[in-house]
Amino acid sequence: MKIGIIGVGLIGGSIALKLKEKKAADFIYGIDNNTDNLKEALALNIIDEQADFEYGIKNSDLIIIAIPVDAARKILPKVLDIISESQTVMDVGSTKAGIVNSVKNHPNRSRFVAFHPMWGTENHGPKSAIAESFSGKAGVICDRGDSAEDALKLVQNIVENLDMHMIYMNAEAHDLHTAYISHISHITSYALANTVLEKEKEEETIFQLASSGFSSTVRLAKSHPEMWVPIFKQNKENVLDVLNEHISQLKKFKSALEKENYEYLGELIENANKIRGILDK
Repeated sequence: MKIGIIGVGLIGGSIALKLKEKKAADFIYGIDNNTDNLKEALALNIIDEQADFEYGIKNSDLIIIAIPVDAARKILPKVLDIISESQTVMDVGSTKAGIVNSVKNHPNRSRFVAFHPMWGTENHGPKSAIAESFSGKAGVICDRGDSAEDALKLVQNIVENLDMHMIYMNAEAHDLHTAYISHISHITSYALANTVLEKEKEEETIFQLASSGFSSTVRLAKSHPEMWVPIFKQNKENVLDVLNEHISQLKKFKSALEKENYEYLGELIENANKIRGILDK
């Protein structure tokens, strides 16, 4: 099977490495506007050949769109314009409603499968790609009823080769839940990093005193705006909803401290501890 990957960065590169390892891909084309990424992906044996947009798509059995969600939303209709009825297209975007809505009336809509691998890091580029990135993680397929049976089966096979467990949901539900468990985490991390940078002017002090707790909390703040601004933009309403709740929770902690109500502060922390029972299952 020949695969064309549009965007050979962290996610696209990791998928390529894993599919090569599993021998699920015979040949991989890399399609990317960033020539440095293509050169690096070739050098790292992530892709077998770099290709221009039209050639890479026409000569691939499966096309994987692994670029920021705003770009994916624009490019997906153009990909579907080119493919035949025997080809399949999938994306890996962190938001889904905007992407599926961009092609809901496209004549080749059934050849597209909306997919989101629930994994990512603050790193970027082919050099950050890791074959085992997706093992044990959730792979979400959205609106599967809108995809042709053979296209869906192919993507399911890809997900299995990535060693992920599959979850099915509609695009709107996906965007709602990812706002709660992923998108708000990034905003919180960015805000915390900005808070510390604003209040602590001595960089050496930050470096020397940073604990593992602080480092893990602000790790996501290293994530690039090129990826995350489009995600927040496409999922704005859900992100605003959960952000308002987060601000409300912060105000409760602030009020408890201002009023020296340490019993209530303990109750807030105790209630938060319930998350352990969910995450440690």
